[in-house]
Amino acid sequence: MKEKGEEKMTFNDVFKSSFLENIGSVSILDMLIALVLAFGLGMFIFFVYKKTFSGVMYSSSFGVTLIALTMITTVVILAVTSNVVLSLGMVGALSIVRFRTAIKEPLDIAFLFWSIAVGIVLAAGMIPLAVIGSVVIGVILLVFVNKKSHLNPYIVVIQCEDHDSEVKAREFLKKEVQKCVVKSKTVQKGRVELNLEIRMKEENTDFVNILSEMDGVNSAVLVSYNGEYMG
Repeated sequence: MKEKGEEKMTFNDVFKSSFLENIGSVSILDMLIALVLAFGLGMFIFFVYKKTFSGVMYSSSFGVTLIALTMITTVVILAVTSNVVLSLGMVGALSIVRFRTAIKEPLDIAFLFWSIAVGIVLAAGMIPLAVIGSVVIGVILLVFVNKKSHLNPYIVVIQCEDHDSEVKAREFLKKEVQKCVVKSKTVQKGRVELNLEIRMKEENTDFVNILSEMDGVNSAVLVSYNGEYMG
């Protein structure tokens, strides 16, 4: 026998919860449009990254990360914009995340921030800003990163027997290359080692063969230099 004042629980009360009420906060169409656009712009960012990469070893996983990061950011911001309370909890949750992976290339930071920014702008509904802004940024990166306004530098390592052979080797190099600058010189008894930075006139390295066969020159090594330098 029911006591007075006891309420009867219905079938609807079982499924009534704040969790289920949030199901319709973001429509299926909005989700699909946002994710498709995020994937497309993420692919564009990946394409620009692949074309502008100038590091030592290319990482395809980083390119896939840019696509995933764009889509993940879009999903997160869609959830945040649909619920103010959720946005406060999301800020607290993300504040404890720590990223331990070191970024070796400074330009990689720009691509990571670009992916996150596109995801935020897309989820906020500013589609023209995300598309046009990405195109402009991509064109600028393609133009300036791939622009070669100087000749690539090389390092020539020469081992000579004495001072006379050193002078002959340097004079020969100055005639064969566009620029020749001594970077370091190591002198030991019976041996002189020179490190010279050169800028070649053309992509022809036959002068190294001739240099190694000169009298008093024990060896000549040509090394490409891919570090940061002034033109």
